[in-house]
Amino acid sequence: MRFGDVHVADGVLAHGRSLVRPASRHLVQLSLRSVAIATATGRPPEVTFVHRHGSRSRDDRPQLPGRGLRSRATPARSDVRGGRDVHPRGAGRRQHRRRHRTRHRTARRGAGRAELPQPRRGTGVRRGQHLDGVPGEGHRRSHRRPRPRGSPRRIRARAQRSARRAARIARGLGRLRTRAVRVHVVVPADDQPSGGNVYDRHATAGLAALGFDVRVRALAGTWPQPDDDARDRLAEVLASVPDGGAVLLDGLVACGVPESIGAHADRLRTAVLVHLPLAEETGLNPATTARLDNAERTTLRAADLVIATSPQAAQRLARHHGLHRVRTAAPGTEPAALVPGTDGVSRLLCVASLTPRKGHDVLVEALANLPLTCDFVGPAPDPDRVRRLIEHHEGIRWRGPLHGAELADAYASADLLVQPSLAETYGMAVTEALARGIPVIASAVPDALGDGGLLLQPGDTAALTEALRRWSDDPDFRSRLRASSLRRRDQLPTWESTARQLAAALTSLEA
Repeated sequence: MRFGDVHVADGVLAHGRSLVRPASRHLVQLSLRSVAIATATGRPPEVTFVHRHGSRSRDDRPQLPGRGLRSRATPARSDVRGGRDVHPRGAGRRQHRRRHRTRHRTARRGAGRAELPQPRRGTGVRRGQHLDGVPGEGHRRSHRRPRPRGSPRRIRARAQRSARRAARIARGLGRLRTRAVRVHVVVPADDQPSGGNVYDRHATAGLAALGFDVRVRALAGTWPQPDDDARDRLAEVLASVPDGGAVLLDGLVACGVPESIGAHADRLRTAVLVHLPLAEETGLNPATTARLDNAERTTLRAADLVIATSPQAAQRLARHHGLHRVRTAAPGTEPAALVPGTDGVSRLLCVASLTPRKGHDVLVEALANLPLTCDFVGPAPDPDRVRRLIEHHEGIRWRGPLHGAELADAYASADLLVQPSLAETYGMAVTEALARGIPVIASAVPDALGDGGLLLQPGDTAALTEALRRWSDDPDFRSRLRASSLRRRDQLPTWESTARQLAAALTSLEA
């Protein structure tokens, strides 16, 4: 070991501060002053042993240089590794981690140490303060004279605390609060009973019950192919709606006049409710079908929102017209009591407007050689066609459109509902029969029927004939259909759910 240049030959480089002597397994300490004296006198420098502190061994490792090393054997606490293991000098009161220390201890005692400015720290809280939404800081205590040690803490009565908490809870907590949304509903002025008219009536009543400000405008006309007067009336109705207003239009009115809807597309928020795509109506010549289909596509693409009455109808509309998204609001069902029927077999019922799309001709052919009777209930745009259709079938009777008690009596006497439609979006007559426990054989109504009856392919006369023969001859088949209708009866949607779906769709127009 040479002392002139502070070089250690038999240990670890210390650079005039400290080193570890491997043989002694102790931490030793050299000061620059002792090294200088040893160099001048030729005697070995003064070596001070410092005891290790803490649970971790530091054998054969140098100690990093630090401030304030002591020459005595007392522990250098600020420089010993693992200082967290060294016991504090004395137990003292710890500062609460959630409170600010207003002044440094030496500053409070009047010492010369200056307190650094803290411009971003707010002033002290003079009285109780509630911090809403701050974790762990619901109530911050004010600066006040500390309570003497040993004095009892004042405890507020439980009733007073509960009353104070209750006063801070807003009335109607958990209740959805929305401002009234005004919606203008445009429907065809048609007094004839149909699924679309029943839907519109229940939908407007349901929206009003949910708090919507509903303004209904019923327009007369031969929709979806109106004359000029009907077009002008629709234009006047749309022009009377203020800018930014929400308008719900029945598809029968809107889809045939795209020019009227497009003229207000940038000014109004429009939603079109499609009960049946226009091109799916049967009995039209190909040119009329193509024109209505193009008009419907233009209207739906110009609208802000398109609503269909069944999931399958929504998929067909989106795929056929290239729409990005179509919302669904399925029709509901009014609760009804179970009906007795007639004899459980012979009385059949078909509730539908007598148009080619409803498939009455298929049903007439299937009933030709069966001992069953059937009532046709519904309006007929062409009465002469209906009379020609049934004139050779004594068991078939056309009763025209029925309402209220008369329609209820028709359901009450029915043993089986038959709906041989060629195309439908939902089929509300099916759910009305299922609500009364009436078995159903139908086609083109998968969403309404579910597993509540027998679903056939549209236009399949042979399949319908075989199904009706089994109904007439097989008691087990009749029992299974009745059981299916009763199971489906408990699963039918309500008109309240329809209104809520429409409300959610219309509310999205405001986004």
